[in-house]
Formats: sequence, structure tokens, C-alpha cells
Amino acid sequence: MKVKHKDKVAPVEAVKGILRRTMCYNKDAMLCHFDMKKGSIIELHSHPAAQIGYVIRGRVEFWYETKESKHVVITGDSYLIPGTVVHGVKVIEDSDVIEVFSPARKEYENE
Repeated sequence: MKVKHKDKVAPVEAVKGILRRTMCYNKDAMLCHFDMKKGSIIELHSHPAAQIGYVIRGRVEFWYETKESKHVVITGDSYLIPGTVVHGVKVIEDSDVIEVFSPARKEYENE
């Protein structure tokens, strides 16, 4: 069994205003915590992994395929983005989000 505490994982700021902490993972799945600052943007992109998320606090706007196709998620919402679907994010208010990627994203590994 593997256990990691969020406060003991060094954050990575791959996008300005968004800190990612990669928590536990194996080749099949990866759990990440994102601390997202209001106004931050993750441009449209895609990846092979399915992305399942839960908004601990805050409000985030997701874009699907284009920035005109959007959906806002708020505290308490969960969501699923299938692998290879083009998507992006605009952070509407400071937010904490937990996401699971399956399979794990090699570029997010921290060990």
C-alpha cells in the first residue's frame, strides 16, 4: 500500500496559476490535486487518458472541442472527460480540484 499526504508532495506549476500535486498512481490510474487560481487558463488540448474530476471548492469553466462549447462545474460537481477529447479550462474563481487519469499520465509522474 502507498500513502502520500498532499502537504508532502511538491507542487508543479506547469501552467501559470495552476499547481498540480501528483498523489498516488500506478500504470492504470493516477490521482492529482490541482490548486487553481482565478483567471488561469489551460488551453485546448487532448491526451489519451480519461479524466474524472471532483470540485472540492470553486468554479471552473470547461471547454469541449472549441471555446464556444462550455460547461461550468462548481463545488460538489464531478465530471468525466473521455480520453482523446479536446478540452480546456478557464478558472472562474479560486478552486481546488481532484482528478483521476486512466491510464496514468507519464508526464505527471513524480517518482
